[in-house]
Amino acid sequence: MPGPQPTSRPFIRQRASGPFWYGKWSRDGKPVVRALGRAWAEPDGNGGWKRKRGKAPDGVLTEAQASARMLDLVREHHVEQQRVEEDAEECRRRGVTFRELVDEWLAWLEREKGAKPSTVIDYGWMLAEPGQPHRRGQGRSPGLLMAALGDRPIAELTTREIGAFLRVLDERGCKPRTVNRHRQLISAAFNYATREDTYAIARNPAAGTTKRREPPPAVLDFYEPDEVETLARAAQLGAHRTARPDRIGDDELAARRREDSQDADLYRIAAYTGLRLGELLALRWEDVGLDLRRLVVHRAVSAGIEGPTKGWQARFVPLSDGAADAFERLHDRGEFTTATDYVFCNRLGRALEGAVLRRRFKRTAAAAGLRVLRFHALRHGAGSLVARQADARWVQGFLGHSKITTTERYLHTKARPEDVDRLNRAFAIPLREGQTMESDPGAKLLAGLASPDRDGPNFK
Repeated sequence: MPGPQPTSRPFIRQRASGPFWYGKWSRDGKPVVRALGRAWAEPDGNGGWKRKRGKAPDGVLTEAQASARMLDLVREHHVEQQRVEEDAEECRRRGVTFRELVDEWLAWLEREKGAKPSTVIDYGWMLAEPGQPHRRGQGRSPGLLMAALGDRPIAELTTREIGAFLRVLDERGCKPRTVNRHRQLISAAFNYATREDTYAIARNPAAGTTKRREPPPAVLDFYEPDEVETLARAAQLGAHRTARPDRIGDDELAARRREDSQDADLYRIAAYTGLRLGELLALRWEDVGLDLRRLVVHRAVSAGIEGPTKGWQARFVPLSDGAADAFERLHDRGEFTTATDYVFCNRLGRALEGAVLRRRFKRTAAAAGLRVLRFHALRHGAGSLVARQADARWVQGFLGHSKITTTERYLHTKARPEDVDRLNRAFAIPLREGQTMESDPGAKLLAGLASPDRDGPNFK
């Protein structure tokens, strides 16, 4: 069956590069305009165009060639629109698939809810298609979630199917936390689909699945203040570096010393303020009030993009002597210290990269002979040490926690030296008034049993 025919002839418009053929037609009452190609034409002196003399070169169209090209485009456009309409009809017939739902949900999270870039990237990885390349390295995603549920219409997906998928994760040896994260993602996407302004489905099928029991969080480990100073001194000495100083020039050696000095104070400030790594990377000198001895924390870097803090709230962080001294040393470096400059920057004054900094931190800890912890352990240490001296609400504000339950984890970390004395006082057995060791038969018996002259108790 022949395709649609154009209802008009091609026409010429003047471009900066010369005359150009265009085609115009309509489909379902909607006009369609397409560029056809350069025109082998010249002005006719009456405001119109005429064909040039001679043979048209390759890539330049005569009117006949433009008409043939226009006819081809009309037919191609018709076939393309038919396919779009058939896909739309198929979509209406079968309903929105889980793949289409999560694509829309992710865009909504980012655009309307303001989700952090790292969160969107994390969800995107969980929703990767089978065989999708990793962002780094040569690996590829198994795409388990999309392989299992991607093509299923959301109106037909059942709790049983979602539960079966979660059990597949169990059988593959995934940790309970991993299984729960997939369950939470599916549930969040379906919560979006139940909204009146989206798909208004009747219920969330993921709500009826079982949440896995996760092991309790590991006991927080962190560096004590003396260990923080050991770490900082190792950074100052460039202990993480492998290149020999005698193999590099004086200028490079001086630049590395400045970098190492900055690392040392960065570790101190992280340990004495409890700032998250993203908050440290976004810190500018206008946020540092050395006269008032406090920071204003209202920015953070997530997945390389600067935005609001994790809790979307600004907070004031007081500066201890150790933190204030570190800021003073950084401000005395002589460059990149204007209000809008980054406090922690590279040689060009640009923000540091979090992944590189984490790797350098671990190498420094190993070189210093310390147990190698995550960079975030510096924040754990700040919260735990402050919790020894302050109540939970103060610690919550200091660390910028949105929930007090998060702060409570810091209240039961390492034992304090005074805890032993406190317990000894609590469990001490007081003597009754007038009672002495000599007058207490039980004490005499125990003392006799403990005598080195006895072979053991005599129960005759």
